[in-house]
Amino acid sequence: MCGIIGIVGHPDSQVAGCIYDGILVLQHRGQDAAGIVTSDSDNISHRRANGLVRDVFRSKHMSNLKGSMGIGHVRYPTAGSSSAAEAQPFYTNTPFGVSLAHNGNLNNTTDIINGLLEYDHRRINTSSDSEALLNLFAAEIQRSVNGRPGGLDALTEDDIFRAVGRTHLRAEGSYSVVTVITGWGVVAFRDPNGIRPLFMGTNEADGFTERVIASESVVCKTLGFEMDRDVAPGEAVVVRMDGSFSSKACHSEPVHTPCIFEHVYFARPDSVLDGVSVHGARLRMGAALARRVQQERPDHRIEAVMPVPDSGRIAAVEMAKELDVPFREGFVKNRYIGRTFIMPGQSLRKDSVKKKLNTIEEEFAGKIVMIVDDSIVRGNTSRRIVEMAKQAGAKQVFFASSAPPIVHPNVYGIDMPARDEYIAHNRTIDQIREAIGADWLLYQGLPDLVEACLGAGDTDLANFDCSCFNGVYVTGGITEEYLAKVESKRSDAAKRKASV
Repeated sequence: MCGIIGIVGHPDSQVAGCIYDGILVLQHRGQDAAGIVTSDSDNISHRRANGLVRDVFRSKHMSNLKGSMGIGHVRYPTAGSSSAAEAQPFYTNTPFGVSLAHNGNLNNTTDIINGLLEYDHRRINTSSDSEALLNLFAAEIQRSVNGRPGGLDALTEDDIFRAVGRTHLRAEGSYSVVTVITGWGVVAFRDPNGIRPLFMGTNEADGFTERVIASESVVCKTLGFEMDRDVAPGEAVVVRMDGSFSSKACHSEPVHTPCIFEHVYFARPDSVLDGVSVHGARLRMGAALARRVQQERPDHRIEAVMPVPDSGRIAAVEMAKELDVPFREGFVKNRYIGRTFIMPGQSLRKDSVKKKLNTIEEEFAGKIVMIVDDSIVRGNTSRRIVEMAKQAGAKQVFFASSAPPIVHPNVYGIDMPARDEYIAHNRTIDQIREAIGADWLLYQGLPDLVEACLGAGDTDLANFDCSCFNGVYVTGGITEEYLAKVESKRSDAAKRKASV
């Protein structure tokens, strides 16, 4: 999971500051590395390195990022790698100079790399699927112009649309992409399933229409842009340096099935994804959990509903309201600790959980409490939270997950562990409850989760990718052999070895 942004500003503007503010807003999507590329009419400037946005960019770096258009990226390593060489955006000088930032995960990277070498005579420098995607797109631009004279001046929007269409034919998996072609414009496109989000906004500046394209709509609000719309699955949009805008559907059969885990955990609650408010979806998740409580344990005797801050809070608020039970804040979060789900190693996650939360003992003393979290993956965080609640004096600790049991690998950009490291792997609900130490455990039903995330039903969503819950991969072509290879890279043992 990563965060991306592209901006074309007024010709007299310097967009680096806006891009910085945009990726700062998207910091929750990746804490491993950050980068910005900007372009004027002739040149590019860039800065990328490991670390948080605030640490990667200092005043001296920002002053060197010249140009009225550019792209930015915050990185969350899908396979746990934290190599500085894989920080984005990536760049290739042929043809014309193309830089690319990518959110998602390709499932046929090896085939793409082999094809680039054999047919396009391109060799990439890393094992990154994003660098492979950059070179694939650049090779298809080259094929579109097909030796036509005139250089960059001869490059047309139709050339780009052809290149994106051919990229769709060769790439498998999830990819929301922003690119900048030096001195020409910004191009953005989204895979035919729209698995990862991508949103557009506009701003009028002295008669010039500035445009932003970013992972989440909240970027528009923060930068003062008017919210426009999502980039459609399979669609490409082109924004030229002169402000002209064009878009085209570049895939004949798009099927809109975005990742449901965006609503469960990753996206900010003040974002709207594919027409559905994340905040609204999480409220409906809480209401659905409350209905489950009323059905399965009508005499629940719950005295307080408490969230695991912060992603469990919205569902907990609505659950408490529906049950007519007090909502209480029992945990205090240290906000200087990062999101433990996206930390690269299990030992680091365990250490961070201990430092991340503390209890307010009077909220627990002698009470039956319901604790609500967004999901349960390995179960270590949940186990520690239940333990803390009991140490604080809770009489009984119930635990609810806004998501169903996670039992399958995610192959579209979320670094979930190997299957045998999931707490739900080969366990019944009661066995999971016992493992985390709760007195009662409640999981969201998958149909209820889907209903919550569809909202009012006035979107064009076909459904969602729910593969980590049901094992159905919307792109197809995901074999057991591929899953085994993915898991071999994601296991804790593999990550420990890679970090040595």
